[in-house]
Amino acid sequence: MLAITYAAALYGIDGFPVTVECTAKKGLASFEIVGLPDAAVRESEKRIFTGAANCGFPLPDMDAVVNLAPADRKKEGTALEMAILCALYKSCGILGEGCDLSGKCFIGEISFSGEIRPVRGVLGMTLAAIAAGKTEIFVPEANIREAAVAEGEGVSIYGVPDIPTLLAHLNGGKTMEPSRADPLSQMESPLFSEDFSQVKGQFRAKRAMEAAAAGGHNILLIGPPGSGKSMLAKRLPTILPPMSRDEALEATKIHSCAGMLTEEVPFIRNRVFRSPHHSLSTASLVGGGKIPAPGEISLAHNGVLFLDEFPEFRKDAMEALRQPLEDRQVTITRTAGRVTYPSTFILVCAMNPCPCGYYGSRSEAHPCSCTQKAIHSYLEKISGPMLDRIDIQIEVPALSFAELSETAPSEPSAEIRQRVTAARQLSQRRFRENGYAHADSLCNGVMETEALRQFCALDEDCTKVMEDVFRKMQLSGRAYDRILRVARTLADLEAIGGREESDGIIGGPIRKHHLLEAVQMRTLDRKYFG
Repeated sequence: MLAITYAAALYGIDGFPVTVECTAKKGLASFEIVGLPDAAVRESEKRIFTGAANCGFPLPDMDAVVNLAPADRKKEGTALEMAILCALYKSCGILGEGCDLSGKCFIGEISFSGEIRPVRGVLGMTLAAIAAGKTEIFVPEANIREAAVAEGEGVSIYGVPDIPTLLAHLNGGKTMEPSRADPLSQMESPLFSEDFSQVKGQFRAKRAMEAAAAGGHNILLIGPPGSGKSMLAKRLPTILPPMSRDEALEATKIHSCAGMLTEEVPFIRNRVFRSPHHSLSTASLVGGGKIPAPGEISLAHNGVLFLDEFPEFRKDAMEALRQPLEDRQVTITRTAGRVTYPSTFILVCAMNPCPCGYYGSRSEAHPCSCTQKAIHSYLEKISGPMLDRIDIQIEVPALSFAELSETAPSEPSAEIRQRVTAARQLSQRRFRENGYAHADSLCNGVMETEALRQFCALDEDCTKVMEDVFRKMQLSGRAYDRILRVARTLADLEAIGGREESDGIIGGPIRKHHLLEAVQMRTLDRKYFG
């Protein structure tokens, strides 16, 4: 008898629908799976038959063949096992004639005890099943809160604890209740233990961090040990705008694909902050492996990637960042396939000015002990093309005793976040009203050439200033564009406190003082690296 059920498999962070076709007839017990299954799928026979027997619903001896369509696409992992089991039960009559499986999708792994075990990538597979027109999605009970994020109108998502419960429901016995709550629809304000009010002094650095958050700009912090570089970086997510539903959904899909979600943390609520150690490999940073998996730059999607001790990172890993910073995605090609992961993040790099950390320090207690050759060799680890891709480069000097002993709290993150959010909304309105696609996900830091020409036009005074800066600093074309992007963000931050539209431009035109401040945030590549 031919039986057909439906499942989903994972490719990258996205799922794709799989049709499970099963034929079974009486005869010597045999079982075969075709349709490009990987080793985990081929091994599912033992788990399926043993789990069915141990929970009291054994499969009879039969000659069974299972086809996984589309047959030319590789199937990986254990998420197909519940669908295969249902197809076998339908073929042998344990699921009755009245059980219609056409609108249902089954995702889950079978254990030896008959329980349904959680699998990674449930959110992506659930979204694929809904897109394929399935209205009833069955997932492991441990994955139900994650899958519920994808719930849409007319779609029911069930959390299945074990095989007997599933059979009772499908045969019209005791039915399961579908999940009713969408966690993302009840998202509250972000929760953070860190706050900018805890940062003493460093007003220029805080201003630079605010500009980086408002425009989505990459930033480099240079200063001696203990000056607060890491402290500032860790607080950047606290001033970023709350994630939209689409941003949270995409971040959750990536972490689900990487197997990093749990029952306690079933979806990504806050902006992600990733801070990998400098010893990590290129594959760990950009993604890879035999079966391409997301790396740190994709796990930081819609959040912050912090690279502390930046010159200590491997040269090949550091240079591998260049293309994702420009394209906001990374494509990994292996013999097993080609996968593209999104990687839109704010890069925050922190470093000392020399190996001992005190080059240029104003502290007499810690004079620099490095030779000029050692300093040059240390700074030379960061290439010019990499520096070109960092919009803001700011010095974080050592704090004085008066600054450290100050008892008055600094401005809290909540107040800064209000300005940042308003500036982002202003720039998004500018993109939207000028007909740019995906305006709600754009920010000044990722403006393309046409938007730069349109929104960053300079008047005569500003053009003269920029010409002088370009000549004296010997800027590249990319560095020139990045100064304009930062100046546009500074103009937006100023506009939210007064008129939001001036001279026919939402946010107003770039003024001379915006341009000069943006240039001041870009001078360290000449001071240290020139």
